[in-house]
Amino acid sequence: MADAQTFEHETRARPLWGGPPPGWRARIYRIAFEAETPAGRLFDKVVIAAILLSVCVVFADSTPHLHARWAREFLFAEWGFTALFTAEYALRIVCLRQPWRYAKSFYGIIDLLAVVPTYLALLFPAIHVLIDVRVLRLLRVFRIFKLTAYIAEYQQLAVALAASRRKIAVFLASVLLIVVVLGSLMYVIEGPTHGFTSI
Repeated sequence: MADAQTFEHETRARPLWGGPPPGWRARIYRIAFEAETPAGRLFDKVVIAAILLSVCVVFADSTPHLHARWAREFLFAEWGFTALFTAEYALRIVCLRQPWRYAKSFYGIIDLLAVVPTYLALLFPAIHVLIDVRVLRLLRVFRIFKLTAYIAEYQQLAVALAASRRKIAVFLASVLLIVVVLGSLMYVIEGPTHGFTSI
């Protein structure tokens, strides 16, 4: 009876997508979703390190001389990271009672976007550059290092910006007018012969 009450309490305390029943899925849940546990913190830190390395690989691969020399290694590394993130996403889904809710959540969508571009790049190579979207997964650092308390300050900043939107719009409009006037003067004075082919 006590075990059932404990499980019910833990399930209510878990996110809206529902915690798992006791067993191996519960162990996966504690590692994948609960950053307060030592295993959970280690798991999240490993994932963050993998995200940073993955983004660095994409940056390096976009450099022509590095791509010419290490293209094969970059390709293997990218598919390795993709396999790792795919396995992580699958584990997060499989350990939940209501995986579809997680899949539709903010973090669920970000986790999916972290792996989809690599697979789509097989059909549409230009999509490969969108792999950098996985850097958004670093937003988990707020949860891992308990920085969510600072979100209130960001909300206050957003409110202040919204309240000053008219002043900001007037300022930007003034800057735009000044740029247009000065650009027109440069076009008239210097002209196309000095490289000013348009306003």
